[in-house]
Amino acid sequence: MKRQVVCPHCGKSYSSYKNPTPTADVVIHSPDRGVVIIRRANEPVGFALPGGFIEEGECAETAAVREMREETGLDVELTGLLGVYSRPDRDPRQHTLTVAFTGRPRNPEALCAGDDAAHAAYYPLDALPQPLVFDHAQILADFRAMLAGKRTLAGIQPSFDAVAGATGTCGEGTHS
Repeated sequence: MKRQVVCPHCGKSYSSYKNPTPTADVVIHSPDRGVVIIRRANEPVGFALPGGFIEEGECAETAAVREMREETGLDVELTGLLGVYSRPDRDPRQHTLTVAFTGRPRNPEALCAGDDAAHAAYYPLDALPQPLVFDHAQILADFRAMLAGKRTLAGIQPSFDAVAGATGTCGEGTHS
């Protein structure tokens, strides 16, 4: 949303934008263990999919993998794009939009709570803890629909790390 603001120092008018903040979430699924759910350490308190804010200059895919490592200790391989969820009321703190991925843990036994998570565990899809915060119940319902063959996943862009063998964020141009 664009609005005009007057600088209190020089009196000049400039445009200011208030846009949704991008986040990345991952439904980490291990067929024999279930899905990873964290108990949030911060407001809003409750249970959630692991995820977090995408940093400036960072791809959504890179942010998703980073957030999984920070919040769960898991090295996650992203397997698809489940959807983009952007309802203005999805996060009570501010307007966010999330890019929701699916993924599988490369090291499922390493699951441990970290960063913003007070607890992390695998749960069967038919026995999820409550209350699920944000719109994570809808994201998990969409994941169940995908498992039942009623919904498909979109492909994901290879991360810059995978393409270029570099670390950090996505880039453009030619890499050697």
